[in-house]
Amino acid sequence: MKVAVITPYYQEPEHWLERCLASVRGQTHPCTHFMVSDGHPLDRLDGADVRHVRLGRAHGDYGNTPRAIGGQLAVAEGFDAICFLDADNWYAPDHVAACVDTAERSNADFVATGRRLMRDDGSEIPLRTSDDANRLHVDTNCYFLTFGAFHTLPRWVLAPKPMASLFDRFYLNSLRAEGLREAHTDRATVNYLCTWASIFRAVGEEPPAYAKENISSGRFRQWVQRLHASDFAHVHRLTGCRLDSMLQLRTAT
Repeated sequence: MKVAVITPYYQEPEHWLERCLASVRGQTHPCTHFMVSDGHPLDRLDGADVRHVRLGRAHGDYGNTPRAIGGQLAVAEGFDAICFLDADNWYAPDHVAACVDTAERSNADFVATGRRLMRDDGSEIPLRTSDDANRLHVDTNCYFLTFGAFHTLPRWVLAPKPMASLFDRFYLNSLRAEGLREAHTDRATVNYLCTWASIFRAVGEEPPAYAKENISSGRFRQWVQRLHASDFAHVHRLTGCRLDSMLQLRTAT
């Protein structure tokens, strides 16, 4: 199976980028790494063993635009499967292999993996969110899409901006609402750099300088309240997601 890994990047610290790059180079199943700049392209990536895609400006949508563009480019270049990896995170060496094995055994349209919440020093935070445990949430980095889900890639860029910060949740809702075949590796092979202050507080630690507060769903709710009835159908066409079914959305972590 020919696999593409799509990484949007912006202005992440150098050691975050190198850790991300190294984890893809070290995969036990061969894959091609698409690095897509969301503005601020790095010249050094032109000579690296990656497909470097330069977007000349930042889009302010949490990597959704470069993620969609990279994914659709991979489809056009004949890849069989697409997964995502944000520039601050990194894979376990057998992440892609586990996804490929699960996809081939299940014939699923998309595969979801687990994630481990990590500190910047590479140690694991001993906590798992209830949404992760109950499969109510699939983090962006945990998706592995096969041919049956390729038509959903434009949703990442078509989603209105108020949906952008929470779009991995909307995206999962759209895949399930469409009835796409879903499978899980039941393994945590994504190392997710925790940047949420609430997680550190939950385990009794002082949040590091790079941590931020949870993303509130307030802006999304205010935007929904301003929509006309006809707008709901239009958003559904763009994203595959019915907004009226998502108003109970939890704050993201």
